[in-house]
Amino acid sequence: AQAEELRAAMARVRRRGKPVYAHGDSLGMRDYVLACGANRISVVPTGDIQIMGLYGESLYLRGLFDLLGIEPDFTTCGDYKSAAEMFTRYGPSEPARRNREWLMDSLYDTMVAQIAQGRGVSETMVKRWIDEGLYTAERAEKAGVIDAVEHRQDFVSFLKKTHGEDVRLDLRYGKKAKKEVDFSSPFGLLKFYAELLAPKKERSSRSSIAIVYVDGPIVPGSSSGGFLFGPERAAYSTPIRKALDRAAEDDSIKAVVLRIDSPGGSAVASEIILDATRRVKAKKPFVVSMGDVAGSGGYYVACAADTIYADRSTITASIGVVSGKLATKAMWRRFGVHFEATSRGRRAGMLLSSEPFTDGEKEQLQAWMNEVYEVFQGHVRASRGDRLKKDLAELAGGRVFTGAQAHKLGLVDRLGTLHDAIGYAAQLAKLEEGSYDVRVLPKPKSFFEVLFGEDLDEEKELELHMARPEVGSRLLEIWKRRDPAAARWLAGLQATDPARFAAVCEALRQVELFQSERVLLTMPSFFVW
Repeated sequence: AQAEELRAAMARVRRRGKPVYAHGDSLGMRDYVLACGANRISVVPTGDIQIMGLYGESLYLRGLFDLLGIEPDFTTCGDYKSAAEMFTRYGPSEPARRNREWLMDSLYDTMVAQIAQGRGVSETMVKRWIDEGLYTAERAEKAGVIDAVEHRQDFVSFLKKTHGEDVRLDLRYGKKAKKEVDFSSPFGLLKFYAELLAPKKERSSRSSIAIVYVDGPIVPGSSSGGFLFGPERAAYSTPIRKALDRAAEDDSIKAVVLRIDSPGGSAVASEIILDATRRVKAKKPFVVSMGDVAGSGGYYVACAADTIYADRSTITASIGVVSGKLATKAMWRRFGVHFEATSRGRRAGMLLSSEPFTDGEKEQLQAWMNEVYEVFQGHVRASRGDRLKKDLAELAGGRVFTGAQAHKLGLVDRLGTLHDAIGYAAQLAKLEEGSYDVRVLPKPKSFFEVLFGEDLDEEKELELHMARPEVGSRLLEIWKRRDPAAARWLAGLQATDPARFAAVCEALRQVELFQSERVLLTMPSFFVW
């Protein structure tokens, strides 16, 4: 989906009469799809072009749990709600397998169509290119996969020949220039501190479109930093709610775009965010833009929008509920640890990890989940109404769709990028192009405010938990301190197979979410390379 967003931006540049050139040392599948949006593609001699199709994997941890003596006990609402299968099964169920197949078909068709459109060839030719597999730069040029084989200096020569000798290659275009501070000079220091202490710039009085991000697993409250497997990239309900409420009350903000890139998470947190979106919608146009993924809880928080945008390869829907726990009593016994329980109340230990659910407990859990599932479906029916092309029962049950499929089914309204969503929100607000600003809420803090803690209360919370930090597992840091040998082994796994290592960390992060939130609106794991 991110490649689609960039392709659309490249197309806007080309429509203004400016050519776009792509040059690289080598190109992977996603790189090549993006490069096909350019007028010309070149690769250095002996470079490789790895256009070999799409490969996806689903992760299953049941064998690992068996080794550890952990008994997973989960239940779901919906035959296609397979998020818990990575804990309970050794491989996919038949519904999960079918769901994965139709997702891959749609993603592959979208990719082939993008390449064909960019290169000006038939889709049959593109599929032939893909099935022939790995190319050297030279063979790719002969096949028409790329346009030229050239070193960087030859590429620059081509630019000069085409656009004039005074043309230059600006590798930092669009990036903020670094400020040089002369700390050896008192005047340099005075200038530095004057900038830090300068009064805040007055916010523009122009009309604005606000963008609020829901990025990462949806979790309740605010960040506590208590997750082990690196969920720094998480969508916390409290700061998102506050940002939406601020956007609703600010008269200079004429419309709001909620940008979602989330597989879902906590049902409670999703409900809190959805409620805040309704307050926005009651006062001004409210549009959703879906990124790579907006499923389960990600779709829950989107469904009340006036209009939902998605990219063709966005992964969305997954309308269903999952809950359960990992029973760890046998695991502790293997380590020689015994816990003796004392309780009052027939269901006192129901949600604890000591034992699997009894039949009665499982029935009660299922009834609880069914209520949440009915609420979820009720929100979708109320918000989407007659826009749905099929009965909701045929679209829910945990079924996952690409943006292209969801558009045909009425689960989303339009196919387009974040840029398109912003433009449409402005149109709904009757704002002419160029007459408004785009504001990301919350506004980032200055260096001085962060350094010295000035006025950080609510703004700091918003900034820290709405930002988009890099994902990194703190597990490695903990093991480095406690067991250097284990840390070296784990770091070796990460270096040897980083994609699968990240997938395992993501799965374990789901375990942590289940420990804190018993009913989740989350999607199955499926990683595409």
